[in-house]
Amino acid sequence: MLMTQILLVVLTLLLALVASAIKILREYERGVVFLLGRFQRVKGPGLIIVIPVIQQFVRIDLRTVTMDVPSQDVISRDNVSVKVNAVLYFRVIDPERSVIQVENYMEATSQLAQTTLRSVLGKHDLDEMLSERDKLNQDIQELLDVQTDAWGIKVANVEIKHVDLDESMVRAIARQAEAERQRRAKVINALGEQEAAQKLLEAAEIISQQPQALQLRYLQTLNDISVSNASTIVFPLPMDLIKPLTEQRIKRNE
Repeated sequence: MLMTQILLVVLTLLLALVASAIKILREYERGVVFLLGRFQRVKGPGLIIVIPVIQQFVRIDLRTVTMDVPSQDVISRDNVSVKVNAVLYFRVIDPERSVIQVENYMEATSQLAQTTLRSVLGKHDLDEMLSERDKLNQDIQELLDVQTDAWGIKVANVEIKHVDLDESMVRAIARQAEAERQRRAKVINALGEQEAAQKLLEAAEIISQQPQALQLRYLQTLNDISVSNASTIVFPLPMDLIKPLTEQRIKRNE
């Protein structure tokens, strides 16, 4: 009876030992295996055997991680204080380095993203932060990718989500935008006046070369006025029209 109990205990321990040695890794997972504390190899996916006590393994997920970068206080190059947050996309491409070279690659990547975000944006003016996000995203992504390469991390993309300004700065930007619109309107109006004056000058030169054109224009103006509802029309009479009559009258008096 005692021997049977001992066999059952031993069998149970053996089954537990075998069960703990069997590991199943999914397609997107890898196991970094250590033998007596020294790196041995990267295993997976599928079924792997890890000898208890002698071997240890760390499970690493190879899928792309989406990480929110907390809102950071940034002072722009033109001394404007803003709050900026972003989102970071990265994945592990070298499980060995992600375990050996850094204690916690998730935490390390998050901290590095925050400091890099402040460092890069602090070198740009507020207008660039608002209008050139694609370029800033690329600059941050390239810098992060270089720094995390030693950890076996690939930074795929960085997107700045929000650039928050205080209320006074929002009003100042609105006034600046309104002033810019007014400036453009005045410039467009001045260009229109310049073009109109140029055309009038060209028309005057043509008419000065052909006096008959002036008379035709005068008659056309009279025709336009005659169709209006005005009861009385006062208009100047060109001297060219009455000059023959005055000359004839002078000859008669002589």
